[in-house]
Amino acid sequence: FFLQCMFLLKTMGRLDGKVIVLSAAAQGIGKASAIAFAKEGAQVTATDINGEKLKELDGIPGIKTKVVDVTKKDQVGALAKDFDYVDVLFNVAGFVHHGSILECEESDWDFTMNVNVRSMYLMIKAFLPKMLARKSGNIINMASVASSIKGVVNRCVYSTSKAAIIGLTKSVAADFLEQGIRCNCICPGTVDTPSLRQRIQDRPDPEQAFKDFMARQKSGRLCTAEEVAHLSVYLASDESAYVTGTEAIIDGGWRL
Repeated sequence: FFLQCMFLLKTMGRLDGKVIVLSAAAQGIGKASAIAFAKEGAQVTATDINGEKLKELDGIPGIKTKVVDVTKKDQVGALAKDFDYVDVLFNVAGFVHHGSILECEESDWDFTMNVNVRSMYLMIKAFLPKMLARKSGNIINMASVASSIKGVVNRCVYSTSKAAIIGLTKSVAADFLEQGIRCNCICPGTVDTPSLRQRIQDRPDPEQAFKDFMARQKSGRLCTAEEVAHLSVYLASDESAYVTGTEAIIDGGWRL
């Protein structure tokens, strides 16, 4: 009997049976998190606007993929209708604009706020009622240390949007705490993802841009997407049942 119990403990995942929906799952943090969730026994629906990249998740046990533009209310609504209930909603979609307020045009501001903040508003509003119906739900939002936590050069609208996400997170956590809903946000520092590598390549001097990114890493290295995924698993699991309304910082001490 003891050996049977030990076997069951070893084979049980930290997220066994949990239904999880996440955005921006085609690459980077979203992809790493989708894979980590599935490995821990979750039933994962991984969404992204990039259907080709999203196909890389096809065939992984526990993961279903769906092309969704989370800035489109009708698409988000259609996605939500696919589910009777969801245990965890993980909002990852985001865009990084480079520049101060003087380099930020109105179109840059509107685009960033639409992708980074309004998409989360749409997703939460679509899925929260399903959680409230069961008096149980867990929402995780992707914020950043570049926000109200730390002022960062040339991240004006990005940091503003991520500060808004921290505010949104705390608001949802406070409003629905007594109805069984948890809401937290993850605040990474600089994470080595395809998005980061592309932004470096897009700079006039990519070599110098990379050196600039590395110069601000007090730990001497970049964070990995897998490290953020480990934190995502913790926040998605019942291990964090007493955690809500928090900024979970993973930045290698960059903010210090």
